[in-house]
Amino acid sequence: MGLRAPDRLLGPFMPAPRRLLLASIHDVSPRFESQVDRLLDVLSPHVGKRLAMLVVPNHWGDAPIVAGSPFATRLREWAAEGVEMFLHGFYHRDSAQYAPGANRVRARVMTAGEGEFLGLSQAEASSRIADGRALLEDVTGRLIDGFVAPAWLYGSGACDALRDAGIPIAENHFRVWSPASGKQLARGPVITWASRTPLRLASSVAAALALRHAPIEVLRVGVHPPDTSHPALMRSIGRTLAIAAQRRRPARYSDLLGEGRGSETPEPRPRIS
Repeated sequence: MGLRAPDRLLGPFMPAPRRLLLASIHDVSPRFESQVDRLLDVLSPHVGKRLAMLVVPNHWGDAPIVAGSPFATRLREWAAEGVEMFLHGFYHRDSAQYAPGANRVRARVMTAGEGEFLGLSQAEASSRIADGRALLEDVTGRLIDGFVAPAWLYGSGACDALRDAGIPIAENHFRVWSPASGKQLARGPVITWASRTPLRLASSVAAALALRHAPIEVLRVGVHPPDTSHPALMRSIGRTLAIAAQRRRPARYSDLLGEGRGSETPEPRPRIS
C-alpha cells in the first residue's frame, strides 16, 4: 500500500485556486453614455480593460444603437481595446403578463419592470438574441462574448434559446455557465448595488462590505448607470474594487473557458439594402 504525503508537504505542487476578479458595466446604451464614462473612470484604475460591457441594443425601445453612429464607433473601439461585449437583452424592458406564481413575484420584487427575458417564449427569446447578436457583432466586428439577461432573470424559454444559439457564457446572480456546453464555470453571488429605496441602497452597501472579504473563488462585481447618482454607492464601488484587486487577478469572463474569444471575428453577414 503506497504512502500518502501530508497535504502541507504537497502545497508547492498543488494547483493554486483561482482568485479572479470579474467586473462588468450593465445597461450600456446611448441613453447612459455619460454614466458609462463615469463608471469606467472608477473601474479602469483597478481592472484596466479587463471588464465586460453588457450592451442593450435598444433600451426600452427608444434608445437604439445605430451602426455608424458615434456611440457605435465607441463600442467598436472599446472592443478593439479588449473590453468584452455581452448582449444584455434587447429592450431590457419586461412587457410580459404573468399569472400568479413564482415568476410574477420575481418580476415585481427583484426588478422594476426590467426582467425582459423572464417571461419570453423560446421563439421570442431566440429572435431577440439573434437580432441583438447580429447588431452587436456588426458594430464591433467581433463575436459577442456572451449574454446576460436583464436583472439576471431567465425564464425556461430564454435558457433553451441560449443553448440553441450556442452562447458561450451566461450568468445570473449566483453562477456563471456556458449554455453552449452546459458546463458551470464559476459559482458565488455577484456584488451589485441598488438605489431604488434608501433601504435597498444601505443593504447593498452592507452586502458589498461583507462579500468583498468572502472566500469566493471568482468574485464578480456588476455596476449600473444609476449607481453614479449616489456618492455612497460610488465610494462603495471604488473601495470594493480596490480591495478585491489587491487580492485577486483582474480577468475576463472568457478566461473561465480556458481560452479567449475576444479577438475572434464573426463571419461576414449579408447586408440588407
